[in-house]
Amino acid sequence: MAGNSTIKTARVGAHVKSGDPLAAAEASGAAAVQFFLADPQGWKKPVEHEHAAAIRATELAVYVHAPYVLNLATTNNRIRIPSRKLLAQHAEAAAGVGAKALIVHGGHLNADDDPAIGVDNWRKAFSRVAEESGGYPVQILIENTAGGTNAMARRFDRLAQLWDAVGEYGVGFCLDTCHAHAGGEDLDGIVDRVRAITGRIDLVHANDSRDGFDSGADRHANIGSGQIDAAAIADVCRAAGSDVIVETPGGVEGQGADIDYLRKSI
Repeated sequence: MAGNSTIKTARVGAHVKSGDPLAAAEASGAAAVQFFLADPQGWKKPVEHEHAAAIRATELAVYVHAPYVLNLATTNNRIRIPSRKLLAQHAEAAAGVGAKALIVHGGHLNADDDPAIGVDNWRKAFSRVAEESGGYPVQILIENTAGGTNAMARRFDRLAQLWDAVGEYGVGFCLDTCHAHAGGEDLDGIVDRVRAITGRIDLVHANDSRDGFDSGADRHANIGSGQIDAAAIADVCRAAGSDVIVETPGGVEGQGADIDYLRKSI
């Protein structure tokens, strides 16, 4: 894999605070940057970013993460319908800052719900936007998640069902190493297993895990300080050949060290 030409264009960066993401990226030596455009635990529509013009003009690879509250799979209308609306609003805002993509978690159902309903809810969200406006104004990347017994993107057998429903709409995939490990998916050979389902990996979230394999705990750690072998994380990034974002703690120093390790290792 070391000779893969895609590696040469892959950029390594970090998830940073949204106030001045370009300054934060520069401080940690990031070549790519990810941030929120609104409260990740809230339902408010994003407003225009004060540094929107500079972000649009940057040579960095820019990614936006959707709020965690979004759940397009749920059978609860009071969550699912606002989730569709908020996803569309964040997609528009992400396009407004020139983002390459908007990342959204796969969501989950209640324990007794039929997973086929969650799959169909995802399909309906994409098909409606496709019919009304031709699709979202920015690439949507579905991210695998760590926890939940009835999650849409924790186990890859469920991810395959989801992809059968939404893959035709041009959706992309974001592979999170911590989420995979904590969700019970072995990192060995994971890139090939994902591509067998999705045909693509558009972004890697390169995170170590504070907790053990299949723990279901979404707790990130700096590379080399958690439960995942650092070389295994680098191997995933190398094999994927996509841009890489670290969502690790420690601010500029911690993330900067993680970026430096990955840049040297992939």
